Amino acid sequence: MPVTTALEAAVEALGGQRRDGQVRMAEAVAEALANDEHLLVQAGTGTGKSLAYLVPALMHDKRVVVATATLALQHQLVERDIPRLVAAVGDRPGVDATFAVLKGRSNYACLHRIREGVPDDQGTLVDVPLGPMATKVVELREWAEKQAEEGGTGERDNAPRHNDREWRQVSVSHRDCLGASKCPFGAECFVEVAREKAHRSHLIVTNHSLLAIDAIEGVPMIPDYDAVVIDEAHELVARVTQAATDELSAADVERAARRSQRHVDGGEADDLADAADALRAVIGDTRPGRFETVPSDLGDALVLVRDAARACLSAYPKVKDDDAPDAGLQQARGTVQDVFAIAERMAAHVEADVLWLAEGTERIPPRLCVAPLQVWAQMRDKLLTDKTVVFASATLKLGGDFGAVAGSLGLKAAERVEPGTDAQRTEDVLPWIGLDVGSPFDYGRQGILYVARHLPPPGRDGLGAAQLDEIVELIDAADGRALGLFSSRRAAETAAEAVRERLPHLTTLAQGDAQLPELAAQFVGDPHTVLFGTLSLWQGLDVPGDTCQLVLIDRIPFPRPDDPLMSARQKAADKAGGNGFMQVAATHAALLLAQGAGRLIRTTSDRGVVAVLDPRLATARYGGFLKASLPPMWATTDGGVARQALARLAAAAKADAGRTTAAQRP
Repeated sequence: MPVTTALEAAVEALGGQRRDGQVRMAEAVAEALANDEHLLVQAGTGTGKSLAYLVPALMHDKRVVVATATLALQHQLVERDIPRLVAAVGDRPGVDATFAVLKGRSNYACLHRIREGVPDDQGTLVDVPLGPMATKVVELREWAEKQAEEGGTGERDNAPRHNDREWRQVSVSHRDCLGASKCPFGAECFVEVAREKAHRSHLIVTNHSLLAIDAIEGVPMIPDYDAVVIDEAHELVARVTQAATDELSAADVERAARRSQRHVDGGEADDLADAADALRAVIGDTRPGRFETVPSDLGDALVLVRDAARACLSAYPKVKDDDAPDAGLQQARGTVQDVFAIAERMAAHVEADVLWLAEGTERIPPRLCVAPLQVWAQMRDKLLTDKTVVFASATLKLGGDFGAVAGSLGLKAAERVEPGTDAQRTEDVLPWIGLDVGSPFDYGRQGILYVARHLPPPGRDGLGAAQLDEIVELIDAADGRALGLFSSRRAAETAAEAVRERLPHLTTLAQGDAQLPELAAQFVGDPHTVLFGTLSLWQGLDVPGDTCQLVLIDRIPFPRPDDPLMSARQKAADKAGGNGFMQVAATHAALLLAQGAGRLIRTTSDRGVVAVLDPRLATARYGGFLKASLPPMWATTDGGVARQALARLAAAAKADAGRTTAAQRP
């Protein structure tokens, strides 16, 4: 059965309409899977890209993995899109409709930890949680037992509301796990049940981080597969980097030493505690920031921690196969193993890694961090060489071209081929296709891009009087209905304070006032609401309709000059003969700008203004690259035009609301 036939059947069964971009994407995905070619496909919001890759994935003759960046999309796929698709076309010839979900071990409740207790800092299993979180932990335990009894998944997403600290009392990492063969509850383990289902399934849904651990870190987490579809692919580099980043503080080393005390007979645990003290002293005398070369005293302290951790590991009693499982011992040993591996990596300080000291806060002590300088080589060698990969996103063309994103993923510009080309794949050449299937939206009619060219360039002191005046005037014209995307929490709070004072008739919310889902619900529920926030709002908020008719962006979101990883990558690009600013900083900013501007138009009926309060978008040489990365909205630098458009939209929304109210009256 042709993929287009299956897609049409699915769209019809789901009550949708044919979209040319969706058909083009489905055909391209099917060809990429059949021809073993990599594909980058940009599909604008509203294209229906999930169906466009799910249908050919279900029809592929070998197992396919779908990896997402966000839990929201993963939930949408598993709870809505895939079940509806299976119901629509699951019984058609050539469709294998079996699917499963795989997440990292810590995303599932651990029955051993729940039933046997949680190790304290000395590694002793403690059954009853102490302190104010006890009630919540008991609730999570009861929920997990009910999940086990009813055959549930035990996934964190389905658990009662909780925070990270509470969840850690009912879950374990892969290193802390006893293993199914030794755990007395291995037969009913949620993780093992999920893995067994994955082994029986054709389609596996997971996340970027687990994919990175499996394919790039080489830790087997996913059953063997032929191809992977990476949705939200613009996030992949950041997620792979995050998965390969390690942190180490003196408190981590100290905790490992304390946990080892009851398991190690000699003085090795005390030596590890002494190494923790040495590391704390050095960190206290070291200025936060990136180390181009490791200071000798810091290098010595890391070697001391590494060697003490190695000796402590050697002093642990050897565990025989027929020994009874000891969770406290295994988890204490795992803590020391982590300290050893991270200290060893940091002490080596190879050119492929970036090492820096992060400042502490009131709650988090200063910590050393190490991350890979680049991840494209690892992705090329360990993922792209072995598998067929489809990268899908609404934002893959930056500056009007796929080159920047493709390069960051491990694909070379010279390897790009046109669709239908008979390109030969070898160990050294990985052909790839770049395809933009467009968007169902008419951005030129639906949206205005207003750049406030008359404003002064943004400075280090945050928002000035001119920017605040502009924000208030635009929001007043829109009568609320505004989403403000800011480069810092301080800027968002400053703007919120100004709008509350000068437009008291509107409801003004700032990130941090409540949890994000609660803020989003308030924003949707009241059109005369303004919501200001930072990075999680740039990419994680979907608000269709006239609730959001103005998106404010305070400045071009370049990475901070003191960002250790970004500055190292920029310097490396310059050293290699490239343009570090354009390859790293401008590319980073273009991606975030495109994502932020994309919050405005979410359906074919949405209308509004994206207002960028940074004049550099209109005046700087790199402005053209950034604007070419944005949806093709009608552009202006005239604030009066933007305010008039917003006032008309607000009046129309008010009139529509009045008609709706009148129609609802008896």
